Amino acid sequence: MELPFSESFKIKMVEPIRKSTRTEREAWIKNAKYNLFNLRSDQVFIDLLTDSGTGAMSDRQWAAMMLGDESYAGASSYYNLKNAIKNILGFDYFLPTHQGRAAENVLFSALVKEGDVVPGNSHFDTTKGHIEFRKASAIDCTIDEAFDTTVDHPFKGNLDLNKLEHVFQSHPKENIPMVIVTVTCNSSGGQPVSMENMRDVYALAKEYGIRVLFDSARFAENAYFIKLREEGYADKSIKEIVKEMYSYADGMTMSSKKDAIVNMGGFIALREEDLYKKASQFNIIYEGFVTYGGMSGRDMNALAQGLDEGTEFDYLETRIKQVAYLGNKLKEFGVPVQEPFGGHAIFVDAKRFLPHIPKEEYIAQTLGIELYKEAGIRGVEIGTLLADRDPATRENRYPDLELLRLAIPRRVYTNNHMDVIAVALKNVYDRRDEIKHGYTILDEAPLMRHFTVELAPAVTESVEK
Repeated sequence: MELPFSESFKIKMVEPIRKSTRTEREAWIKNAKYNLFNLRSDQVFIDLLTDSGTGAMSDRQWAAMMLGDESYAGASSYYNLKNAIKNILGFDYFLPTHQGRAAENVLFSALVKEGDVVPGNSHFDTTKGHIEFRKASAIDCTIDEAFDTTVDHPFKGNLDLNKLEHVFQSHPKENIPMVIVTVTCNSSGGQPVSMENMRDVYALAKEYGIRVLFDSARFAENAYFIKLREEGYADKSIKEIVKEMYSYADGMTMSSKKDAIVNMGGFIALREEDLYKKASQFNIIYEGFVTYGGMSGRDMNALAQGLDEGTEFDYLETRIKQVAYLGNKLKEFGVPVQEPFGGHAIFVDAKRFLPHIPKEEYIAQTLGIELYKEAGIRGVEIGTLLADRDPATRENRYPDLELLRLAIPRRVYTNNHMDVIAVALKNVYDRRDEIKHGYTILDEAPLMRHFTVELAPAVTESVEK
């Protein structure tokens, strides 16, 4: 008999979590103005808000932290990280930052100006926010298949080359500072980009003289999917695949809190020395000196070790198979999800789950609140709230996908927890017709509102009658 699959680690330390009552949860979410971000962590039983900075570091990462060099300039930890980035990703120049959005802030300060357009594959919230804050526009060039959760396509994160070339042809070159390729593509359901697509995007961009940058938060998971799904890569190691991936990029931003499995950290890596020097000025202003950039030496050491561990097949197989375990459980229960499953999360299709809730009442947020009430499980809305308002008209932008993201922290929960999540969602699905209304906005920020928005239950005409 073939042995069943098991995790590639054993547990050395545990943290207690508390189960609450439904009455408690209903009071807590009301007090939080129906914003899941406003909940205290001790009010959450299973926390799937994000996989960013929430993973469990390894014994080798903790050991590396003890060797951190906290010198202000020229710390050995900086050179450990510099060597890891060169060896694994192939870039000569890098700037440490405290996290991914800080890397975007620094780099976009050097690159993006008012009136620019930045094409890419479903830019994530902070990426789009940094672009629009500079009065530029993010243009989505993702393939159409990404927006149908029922379509089985192995690389739903791919860019549509026709859409991309249309952007190149419709705007002056000097107004296109870069193409952003997000690997994996979070906003379309944690979907990977194929090596072929990366190669083709790079070739097309070079034809028009435009640089290509990778938003790299989950690059290792992307490499895993290439190994499993793309012809010619089955026998290549993850590190070999990663090296080729970045041969089709001029630079990258990284939120290291994902695939480098650290609690805090990020960086920019570049090939162009001139751009590195320009970005360095903003790094010093916003983050810190170029050899620490908002990070402690111990965190840089843990990051360097995490880049190495995170690009090993055994670790990735364990991580991504747990995500698929949850996805398959939900499919068995008939819960509509984005397929194929992504690498870091399961994305529930809220439009198919709650088709009777008007889009103006924030469908995915409504589903997230119901799941929290059901079992104390916190996910996050990837839908209309996250899409923000159009900068010109201030009208809501209604994306094609309304998703509830269930992001699985790395090496944190067991499959028993996945079973609890699946049954809780099934219970909500079974009573979905009893959910009569969604929510309305009481107060919102002008940009990236979903983090701090305040909501109240919507009172629809049918309820009033």
